[in-house]
Amino acid sequence: MKRSRRNILQAGAGALALPALLRVARAQNYPARPVHIVVGFPPGGPTDIGARLIGQRLAERLGQPFVIDNRPGAANNIATEAVAHAAPDGYTLLATVGSNTINPALYPDLSFNFIRDFAMVGGIYRSPLVLEVIASVPAKTVPELIAYAKANPGKVTLASFGTGTVSHIAACSFR
Repeated sequence: MKRSRRNILQAGAGALALPALLRVARAQNYPARPVHIVVGFPPGGPTDIGARLIGQRLAERLGQPFVIDNRPGAANNIATEAVAHAAPDGYTLLATVGSNTINPALYPDLSFNFIRDFAMVGGIYRSPLVLEVIASVPAKTVPELIAYAKANPGKVTLASFGTGTVSHIAACSFR
């Protein structure tokens, strides 16, 4: 039986595609058990709320629970370390935040390398930084706030999500 060039090319392409198809077929079984989304902040904050909303939606679509595991502290480092040392099977996810990119500069002895040890699987949401003042502060604009702070040293305080977080770094660099 004589084979045409087209038949040989089709057979070759099929042979090359077979491993990829097997991986796709295997991936369709995910998740086969509950998935944990580790959040480095306490319940009720923006990262926790975002993780809970996406976890609920993923659970509905994929038919498995997505458990939110809050591990607050150390500007998300406690949660990040837990995920870095978890089995690399896709069942432990990390809700990352901007602090993850800042932390290597602030914490030189981390037991993980964020760039090397993690891969992004999806962007979920963005959270803006907001500058607010209480009504009793006579500043209505940023330049007015700066002038007020300079005229009243030691009387202006700030709040952030914690040392090393994006809100903390932004506040420290605010001049």
